[in-house]
Amino acid sequence: MNTHGSSPILSMTDVTKTYRSGDSLLGSSGSRVVALDHISLDINAGEIFGLVGESGSGKTTASRLIVGLESPDDGRIQFDGKDILGLKGRARREFTKQVQVIFQDPYQSLNAHFSIFDTVCEPLVIHGVGDRASRRIRVCEALETAELTPPESYLNRYPHQLSGGQRQRVAIARAMILEPRFLIADEPTSMLDASISFQIFRLLHRLRETFGVTMLFITHSLAAARNLCDRVGVIYRGRLVEQGTARETIMHPRHPYTKALLDAHPRFGCSNHHGYDTLLDVERPRPKNDHCLFYPRCRLAINNTCNLQAPKLKNLDAAHRVSCFLY
Repeated sequence: MNTHGSSPILSMTDVTKTYRSGDSLLGSSGSRVVALDHISLDINAGEIFGLVGESGSGKTTASRLIVGLESPDDGRIQFDGKDILGLKGRARREFTKQVQVIFQDPYQSLNAHFSIFDTVCEPLVIHGVGDRASRRIRVCEALETAELTPPESYLNRYPHQLSGGQRQRVAIARAMILEPRFLIADEPTSMLDASISFQIFRLLHRLRETFGVTMLFITHSLAAARNLCDRVGVIYRGRLVEQGTARETIMHPRHPYTKALLDAHPRFGCSNHHGYDTLLDVERPRPKNDHCLFYPRCRLAINNTCNLQAPKLKNLDAAHRVSCFLY
């Protein structure tokens, strides 16, 4: 789907989120951990945007801020041009109908004591949509959309009676039953094997094509993002270091961190396929002053530059941005 020229359905502007670690029982503050550091991005209506990075890079924090599970320390988050921070009452309920999440682990995201019918039906009950008869019809339609057929055979089953892939499809059915406009898929295949993961990717793509739902796809895998996403943003220690079309970013990566992520993928019969340095080749002391966050791990770092200031995210062309002094 061509999303060029589409207006952003979701915007994050200079969003910052910090935590404190090591707080004592006496209340003394611990060290400051920056989860997101002035991150800005726009997600266009109808596209699948991939947010890619290692564990701890801030990907899931971004998703939690979007859905309101946490609040940012600074910055703005807008949905359809309207601020969503601090929404209450009817406005909050309407927003939660429009924005749904598929969580990483289907073993934990589904209530073991709920039947599949009750699990998928729960959003309808919370929002007071329909009666039991109409809800049953909608649950069956949602299960069928998630490729669980015949849907009637799943209604009275429980999560422990399903495979991991089937559980994730139930989670997708639950997320889609309110017909949301925006879907966050947070590492939805990390607990699944490769063949089932491919089926889930295909299903997510079909949901976008069929229902026009916009997606934020969170992953540590650039290969997964390449197969599913229109555009990607690469995040490192809470900062966006590269952003562009999925094809251009992955086929022609600019930032050393993006290149290292690509080299982290195993390949049969070859070594260091791209010729890039591996992520752990270097471990320098972290400067105390302002610096490029990737400087301690980057073999391409420029001394007296990368260790003295942080690079800005700059445009290489109309569709590609990078935060690196090499460009």
